[in-house]
Amino acid sequence: MGDLDGKVAIVTGAGQGVGQGIALALAGAGASVAVLGRTESKLARTCELVRERGANAAPFGCDVTDLDAIPGLVADVVSAMGGVDILVNNAYSGHFGPLLSMKDDDFQRGFRSGPFATFAFMKACHPHLAERGGNIINLVTSAMVRWDPSNYGAYAAAKQAIRSLTRTAAAEWGPDGIRVNCIAPHALSPSLEAWAEARPAEAAEFRKTIPLRYVGDCEQDIGEAVAMLVGPQARYLTGATIPLDGGQADF
Repeated sequence: MGDLDGKVAIVTGAGQGVGQGIALALAGAGASVAVLGRTESKLARTCELVRERGANAAPFGCDVTDLDAIPGLVADVVSAMGGVDILVNNAYSGHFGPLLSMKDDDFQRGFRSGPFATFAFMKACHPHLAERGGNIINLVTSAMVRWDPSNYGAYAAAKQAIRSLTRTAAAEWGPDGIRVNCIAPHALSPSLEAWAEARPAEAAEFRKTIPLRYVGDCEQDIGEAVAMLVGPQARYLTGATIPLDGGQADF
């Protein structure tokens, strides 16, 4: 028996990396998982891994920048899986670089895939979460509080908006029995792994800035923490930003 037996989770961007790690950890705790993402083959692989953990999984093609499609997508998940208890807003498609070189469309895409999509999913899931006493986990970043956010300004701005949404929803939706929290992870995602392989010396210096001296595993360090946060052990925690970064950031 797991802490999340009988629960249904939506995880966006679950085809790889942090999203996949979260989906697998939720499955390990007993939750059924709606696996959302853009690439069919990656969704199929995550569903296969979820089922290997003894949980139900279903893939749903999703581009989170298509905001008008989100309410119907949530309705499809509810129809297929019987409800929603957990929403994890992980997917993000933005750009990095100096502000003066940032194209308006690139900046705006970060907001569409970040706070706009997060808000759309939260609103669409609200009645289902309220019915079942649900949880929302939104992903943010330590770049929001970094002393020098150079090249991360657009990313940090979009994520800071998500953090504000999270805190507001925690206050407004607490009476509905919904808990809403953020995590700010460092995780060995495919992109970070590729960077570390391409620039090993730079990656080694980066790890030295993490007190625990390693970058978190997507499932064991990030996913397992999310499973705990949406479980009964954390039932009194809401409106918080949890840094899952080995002690690097100062929130």
